Amino acid sequence: MTSLPPMSVAGRLDALRARFDGIDALVVTTLPNVRYLTGFAGSAGLLVVTPEAALLTTDGRYRTQSAKQVSEAGADVDITIGNMTDQRQAVSDFLSASPRVGLEADNVSWAGQRTWASLLTSTELVPTSNAVEGLREVKDDAEISRMERAAAIADAALYEVLPLMSQEVTEEEFALALDTAMRRGGAESTAFETIVAAGENSAMPHHRPGPRPIRRGDPVVVDFGATYEGYRSDMTRTFCVGAEPEGDMARVFAVVGASQAAGAAAVRPGILAKEVDDVCRAIITEAGWSDLFEHGTGHGVGLDIHEAPTVSQLGTATLAPGFVVTVEPGVYLPGQGGVRVEDTLVVTEGGSRPLTRFTKDIHGILD
Repeated sequence: MTSLPPMSVAGRLDALRARFDGIDALVVTTLPNVRYLTGFAGSAGLLVVTPEAALLTTDGRYRTQSAKQVSEAGADVDITIGNMTDQRQAVSDFLSASPRVGLEADNVSWAGQRTWASLLTSTELVPTSNAVEGLREVKDDAEISRMERAAAIADAALYEVLPLMSQEVTEEEFALALDTAMRRGGAESTAFETIVAAGENSAMPHHRPGPRPIRRGDPVVVDFGATYEGYRSDMTRTFCVGAEPEGDMARVFAVVGASQAAGAAAVRPGILAKEVDDVCRAIITEAGWSDLFEHGTGHGVGLDIHEAPTVSQLGTATLAPGFVVTVEPGVYLPGQGGVRVEDTLVVTEGGSRPLTRFTKDIHGILD
């Protein structure tokens, strides 16, 4: 494999400080946000950022890892290692001169807020939202290259295991084979729980793979992704096993394919995320199935499988170069089956390009 650009977080802390609004410091407890700002990828830790400095606290399991990852990422961060009491004391001392401290309101529970209030007794706690997530919307070249590697691993894995679909394996057997192929191909994990939904089960957008065999003529929705160095891919393809779709399902395949192609073509700088959803939804509505497209058209992808921006009727973001979004319309006929087609695209200066590249020309692919 070709080497990827090194990850660097230099400048991200200053970019975060520039977003401080009515606070003197921010406590970052969302682990993907901690990783984004410091390079630290452990399962326990928090980051405290003031205008002049930053402190990462974690426990002894990560003594060596935290120092190595923070140094390699180029983060200007002090590190405290210790038990929970030690960490809390370090944070309290670090924030002693900060009268207004922000907490990530979307991540801190009521109980957590009470704990912080008892720890920082002379501090006003301020709820914040989207402080770090707003920075994460625009990916740099190193982030995009890792997402592209994750997508390539997933593409190759699906090509490898696709023949199993014609051998009457079960949904769960196919999902396991696909997950294993991604790990064998270099993924550190799946990006989320793989969806394999055959026949009537494909009418359930988030069906969990079960013991149902995949049979000739079935529509089969496969929604999956890989994770590479923390960054994720997301792709969906719907197959018709060993035959061409017939009747209503043939029309569903055609309409969803047209909707997805139009939505992907609409992704470009300056367009509202909602407008991408509008493009996809208009084609499905014209076909008479508006009530059977019951989820948003897409979402951002990165360190999380679902992150900003939202590509739906509720989407307010304006797409810009470096945004990475999915386009995944679907139509689901209860009792018959469903079709969803999804690609992950990166917004470029002149439009967009897909990171997921598995063919959408599925005719005859499983004959």
